[in-house]
Amino acid sequence: MNIQMIRTATAFIVLLLPVMVLAQPDKAPAKPFMWQEVDTPSRDLFYGPGGKEMVPDVSKVKVIEKETGGSSLKYRITDANGREWVAKIDKESQPETVAVRLLYGLGYTTEINYLVPEITIPGKGTYQNVRLEARPEAVDRGDRWDWEENPFAGTPELGGLKIMMVMLGNWDTKNGNNIILHKNGVAHYAVSDLGAGMGSLGSNSLPIIWRIGRSVNDPEDYAESTFIKEVEDGMIEFDFGGFNHDTFKEAPVEHGRWLANRLLKLTDKQIDDALRAANYEASDASILKTAIKQRIQELDRHTR
Repeated sequence: MNIQMIRTATAFIVLLLPVMVLAQPDKAPAKPFMWQEVDTPSRDLFYGPGGKEMVPDVSKVKVIEKETGGSSLKYRITDANGREWVAKIDKESQPETVAVRLLYGLGYTTEINYLVPEITIPGKGTYQNVRLEARPEAVDRGDRWDWEENPFAGTPELGGLKIMMVMLGNWDTKNGNNIILHKNGVAHYAVSDLGAGMGSLGSNSLPIIWRIGRSVNDPEDYAESTFIKEVEDGMIEFDFGGFNHDTFKEAPVEHGRWLANRLLKLTDKQIDDALRAANYEASDASILKTAIKQRIQELDRHTR
């Protein structure tokens, strides 16, 4: 091959490269995932979605940085195994631990978290009842998602998740508390912050005075608060005063029935385990267990 032929071939390849690049198929979009059918009674609600193998070892803790954003004190740390966690130091830690386990038991995608009864964070202090939320290297934390505009709009699994927020007493249902977790080509739609629960939902969503009547991690408030107001014209009306009020104030009866069918599969032991994982004292655990079971029965009764 002479020099002229080489130059011609090279020029042809250079001209063809953009076409070759443009012809490459687009990367397949991540498959959206929120819920899957599971064998609820067989799920371990003490260890939760991380299982026993992910339990943090806090005998040796290193601080990476203080986390910004939100109202809770948080530190990003590593444990003795080198795993990375976000330590949340707040009264929200216990209800969030319970919420993750109950959702996991139903088949919803969740964060991986554990409640540590006591942890010493070097240079910061020693704290009790701290929630550790995993930050696995294999998981890419993506965008936030909207309660109304998402791939699951109108489905019973999204409707069930909305009802669970009300049932758990979670009034902090801002879109900013939702996260898409990417792993192995799947986009997992999860509620990342579930701590504002196990208390009273309050009576309004108005600016400035929105906190009136609301509480967090108050078993007696939770037990005394109203869950369902009434059922009329195929809709369940909830006593909800949290964020995104219009999204959570009501739900179709069929979505409530779908959720009730799955909640009824939870065993007493599983509810006990979820509360034990959150390190509740026996008296508070008893109040919360009774209230949770009453709400399950209430949802069942109103959707039959």
